[in-house]
Amino acid sequence: MSLNLNDKKAVVAEVSAKVATAQTIVVAEYRGIKVGHLTQLRAKARAQGVYLRVLKNTLARRAVEGTVFADLGNEMTGPLIYAISDDAVAAAKVTFDFAKTNDKLVIKAGNYVGKTLNKADVSALASIPGREVLLAQLLGVMLAPVSGFARGLAALSAQKEAGSAVA
Repeated sequence: MSLNLNDKKAVVAEVSAKVATAQTIVVAEYRGIKVGHLTQLRAKARAQGVYLRVLKNTLARRAVEGTVFADLGNEMTGPLIYAISDDAVAAAKVTFDFAKTNDKLVIKAGNYVGKTLNKADVSALASIPGREVLLAQLLGVMLAPVSGFARGLAALSAQKEAGSAVA
């Protein structure tokens, strides 16, 4: 079903608003995927905070025009689904994880804050842990010296207590 001019303007405005705050866009070809599988993909994307939409390529090109994602316009051919996220890795992770289980979803390209990504780059980006995991790892690294010092003091205290009990 074709859209009238006002509907097209509304779609471009909606997508442009998402692109304005986005860090990552991943473009994947979805030819041959069943509706049920697309519904699962949309549910996973929604849970991860990823904006997922099937768009006309001309409307998508207009939405990214003049942004850091403009280079992605060259990759916009064929039946595509667009994953847009404010989180640097969420869009890549959702599409890549789904593509591993469904061979009909083929990742074509991506863009991370102006840097165009090929399929291998998108998979590398998808393998990066999420923000919460990275923060937990950083906190663990920051607390390691303090907890090591506390364990050392506890061991020294236990050693002195054992020495005074023997004497």
